[in-house]
Amino acid sequence: MGFVRSFGLALCASILFLAVSTCGQGDRLVEKEIHLPLDPRYADTPLVDPPKRIAGYFRLNRTHDARMFYFFFQSRNAPKADPLVLWMTGGPGCSSEIAIFYENGPYFINNDTRTLTETKYGWDTLHNMIFVDQPIGTGFSYSDDWRDRVYNEVVVGEDMLDFLYAFYSAHPELLENDFFVTGESYAGHYVPAVSSAIYRANELGQGPFTIPLRGLAIGNGMTAPSLQFPAYAEYALQNGIISKGLHDSIQFWMPMCRWGAEFCDSHQWRAACALALQVCQLVSFDRILAANPGINVYDITKTCDGPLCYDMSAADEFLNRADVRAELGVGERRWEECNMGVNGDFLGDWLRSYDKLLPALLDDGIRVMIYAGDLDLICNWVGNERWVNALEWEQSEGWPQVWPQEWQVAGAAAGTVRELGPLSFVRVYQARAQAALGALCQGSDDLLCVRDPGDTSGGHMVPMDQPRAALQMLTLFTRGKSLSSTLGDLDERLRARLERGGRTGTQAGSQVGPQGQQVEAEELLQQQQLQQQEAAQLEDKARHGAGAGRREETYRRDKYGEAGAGAAAGTDVDAVAVKGVLGRHGIREPLRDDEGFETS
Repeated sequence: MGFVRSFGLALCASILFLAVSTCGQGDRLVEKEIHLPLDPRYADTPLVDPPKRIAGYFRLNRTHDARMFYFFFQSRNAPKADPLVLWMTGGPGCSSEIAIFYENGPYFINNDTRTLTETKYGWDTLHNMIFVDQPIGTGFSYSDDWRDRVYNEVVVGEDMLDFLYAFYSAHPELLENDFFVTGESYAGHYVPAVSSAIYRANELGQGPFTIPLRGLAIGNGMTAPSLQFPAYAEYALQNGIISKGLHDSIQFWMPMCRWGAEFCDSHQWRAACALALQVCQLVSFDRILAANPGINVYDITKTCDGPLCYDMSAADEFLNRADVRAELGVGERRWEECNMGVNGDFLGDWLRSYDKLLPALLDDGIRVMIYAGDLDLICNWVGNERWVNALEWEQSEGWPQVWPQEWQVAGAAAGTVRELGPLSFVRVYQARAQAALGALCQGSDDLLCVRDPGDTSGGHMVPMDQPRAALQMLTLFTRGKSLSSTLGDLDERLRARLERGGRTGTQAGSQVGPQGQQVEAEELLQQQQLQQQEAAQLEDKARHGAGAGRREETYRRDKYGEAGAGAAAGTDVDAVAVKGVLGRHGIREPLRDDEGFETS
C-alpha cells in the first residue's frame, strides 16, 4: 500500500512537472527542455547547474493557424548576466537549424548522424541564444492555413516582436540582460526590420515592457540591393574570376538593374519587383556564374556540392529521426533546410533596401556591426562596405576618415575592422593565418581542427568557416569593446574561454569515485563564486537604472536640444524640429527620475 501511494505521488509529481515544463507559459507559447544525444568525449557543459536547452512553439497573434518554432540555449558561461542574442538564418526560407548544427550553435552532428558533439566555439558558450525558424513555413515552423503566408518585412518584424513579448513573459529574468539581433545572408533584410520594429515599439511605449535592445549584427547580408548588385562585377574582377571585358559589359548594363531596384524600393509593386530582380540576375550574377561553372557562390575557392553548395544531409537525417522529432516536440512534421515556397513568396521583397532603417538606431547609440567573410560572392564584402559607406547618420561625415585596422585571433590576422561610435564594419579572412592554424592543430583535439584542419576560409557563413574568430568578434561586440582591442579588456572568465576554448574546468564525465567527488566539489565552489559575481553585476546594473520591465527613454539626453526639451515637457514646438530630435517615431513620454518625477 505504501509502495502504491509513493508510486502514485511520484507519478503525479512527474505529470505536474511535465505540465509545467511544456504548457506553463500559456496556450500561445509551449516549450520543453530537451536532451539530445551527446558524445561524452566532447562534453562542454558544467557539471553543476548545466545550462537549459529548450525547444518550443509559439502561436502568432495575427494568424489563423501559424506556429513559430524556436530553440533557446542558456549560456554555458553565466546565463544570469550574459547577453541574449537572437539569430535568424536567411534564404529567405532557410532554417536556423542550419546555424545550430553547422555554424554557431551548441551542437555539431557526428559522422554516425545519431549523436552530437558540443562545440567549443558555439555562441552559446558566452551568450544566451535564441534560434528561430521564420518566416512561417521555414524549418519546423508551420501553418495549415494559406492566409498565414508572409510576403514582406513588415510582417516579419511584427511576428518577431509578438514572439519576443511572449518569450520575455516566459523568461522575465532575461529583461535584465542586454539584447542583440543577429543573422546572415537574407537576414540583411530581417535584422534591420526586426530591430526597427523593437526600437519603434520601445520608443512609442507600445509593448508590455521595454525590450533591452543594445545592438544588431549582420553577417554577409543582402541589405541594400541597389548598391550591392553593382558590386558583383567589381568583386569578381578583383578576385580574378571574370575578365576585364566581362566586367565592363556587366557594368554597361548595370543601370537597368539599379533603376529597377530603386523603382521596386520606392513603389513596392510585387510584379515590378519580381521583374526587376530577374533583370538584375541576368545582367550580372548569372553571367558571372556562366563564366565559372560549378563555383561555390558562398566560397569562391570551393566547388558547389548540392543544392545549397554544402552537403547538409546529416542534418536532414538527424532532425527527421522519429526519436529526435519526439524530443523536440514537433510531432510528425518533417524538416528541410530551405522552403522554396517561402522563398518565392519574398520575390517582391528581394530588391527592397533596409539600410535606411539603421540611421535612427545609430543616432540613438544602438550598436551596429556589419561583418563579411571575404571569399563570399553572393553577399560579398565589397557590396556590403559600399552600402555602409553610404549610410547617412549623425557621424557619417567622419566615416571616410576611418581606415581599416587589423584585428587578430590567436596571434594571427583574422581580418580588418573600421569602427566609429556605434558603427563597425568587419572584413573576415584567414588566408595569412593558415600556417599559424596548421601549427595550432598539430596534436590538438580542438573542434576547429577536428572539423577540418585545412579549412581556413572566410566565406558566406563566417561562424562555420571561422568559429573561433566569429565567437571573439561577437563577444567583444556584445560587451561594448572595440574589435581591435585585446582580450585583456575582458573579464578573466571570458578571456579564458576565448583564449583556450571549452570549459575552464574538467570535462563532463571525466572522473568518478573520490577523485571525481573532489572535482565536483571544486566545480561547485567555482559555481558559487560565479553566482556571487553575477549577483554583484546585477545589483550594479539595477543601481544604475537598467531594471527589468521599466519604460526608459532610449534617446541620449545630450540629443535634446530646445525642441526636444519642449517635446519632453509637452509644449507646442515645431513638428519638423521634434522629428529631428526624436528620430522617426514621434513624441515619447517625459523623462522621469527614479521617484517618478519629471526631469528638467
